[in-house]
Amino acid sequence: MNLVIAISITLATFAFMEFWAWFMHKYVQHGPLWVLHRSHHVRPSPRPFERNDWFFVIYGAISTVLFLTGANGQRWWFWVGVGIAAYGTVYFFVHDGLIHGRLPFWKKTDNVYLRALNMAHKMHHKTQGRDHSQEFGLLWVSPRYLRLARQQAAKKVG
Repeated sequence: MNLVIAISITLATFAFMEFWAWFMHKYVQHGPLWVLHRSHHVRPSPRPFERNDWFFVIYGAISTVLFLTGANGQRWWFWVGVGIAAYGTVYFFVHDGLIHGRLPFWKKTDNVYLRALNMAHKMHHKTQGRDHSQEFGLLWVSPRYLRLARQQAAKKVG
């Protein structure tokens, strides 16, 4: 397969996954699959593996099937699997690692964008129940949190 096409499919899938994650989080995880996602809203979590982590397993399995049936990159869906895996990797490091502190080496950051992500996610967890949450995405940040993060950074410098 042409390298430009493969990269385009991977990047398009990665970008689509942000919308898909938002949609699934808002309408499925905070809806019919709340039974799995609820564990993520209980703080502190009593276990290192939460029921919510099954979503990683599900998307990892989908990505793996796409890899295994994609003829080592010769079929377009192999690159969809790469995009899903890349998004899942970023999601793990940002969401689980930085935001929820599940990786001991990455507890804080001074990066304005990452701090804005963190603020938005904290707002999401302000409500421990299924309803009345906000900020369901991962990488897209509402402009108000970017403004707040910039203001906080300016206060630190000034």
